[in-house]
Amino acid sequence: MDQEARLDYLIDYLWHKNPKADAHFGQYKATNIEEKTALFQGLCNVRQPEPVTDEFVKVQDAFLTQWNNERELTSLRNLEDVRPQLYVWQGDITRLAVDAIVNAANSDMLGCTKANHECIDNRIHTRAGVQLRLECHELMKAQGRKEPMGKAKITKAYNLPSNYVIHTVGPFIDARGVSPLKEQLLASSYQSCLALADAYQLDTIAFCCISTGEFNFPNQRAAEIAIQMVEEYLRKTESNLHVIFNVFKDEDLEIYQSLLAKNE
Repeated sequence: MDQEARLDYLIDYLWHKNPKADAHFGQYKATNIEEKTALFQGLCNVRQPEPVTDEFVKVQDAFLTQWNNERELTSLRNLEDVRPQLYVWQGDITRLAVDAIVNAANSDMLGCTKANHECIDNRIHTRAGVQLRLECHELMKAQGRKEPMGKAKITKAYNLPSNYVIHTVGPFIDARGVSPLKEQLLASSYQSCLALADAYQLDTIAFCCISTGEFNFPNQRAAEIAIQMVEEYLRKTESNLHVIFNVFKDEDLEIYQSLLAKNE
């Protein structure tokens, strides 16, 4: 079965298992592999965390393995540190072959449910596979309440090149702006992720720019808090973790490079 045949199978399965698919995608006509990939992603985004068949998982995993590996992957050995144990890398976090990548999750912890939304939560869940939402659902069902800000949970990464995904809910910034409490909660997200990585005896962790996207935290201040908390944690705990600050936007790359170039 080639990639397009796999997509045809996956789309057919997801469409017929979702009674709301017609409402979401009824007018969408996928005629080539790029359009079919987008439709597959959208169908995965909107589906509920319900069990799937072993055959679906087999076909999905074969598709995702090839789709993910068609890209150039990056590991720690491809990077140079900018300070001891600290690295900066610009690109799609799902291309990092490291022990753990950090997902900026929402309080439901089920991944973004907006079809084809361009957020990191969506990207991670799509390329990991439906098993990631299912595992997150089991964690949240056992917890019995929404995930609080500043904490962290770890799951398998499934079809991603990383081994684990660490999920954290950062603070949301509304019209009232940044407060000391929101700064503390953002710092707590970084600390919780680092502590969890150490608890699992991981070697590398890659942070996205937590809370700076849909959650509106100012990029400059968020980067300052991230670097300060990571360096403080590494110093106090004497952790051997290698920490990658993953940035996607040029703005964030310039901010991190500038901050890490100071007081070396």
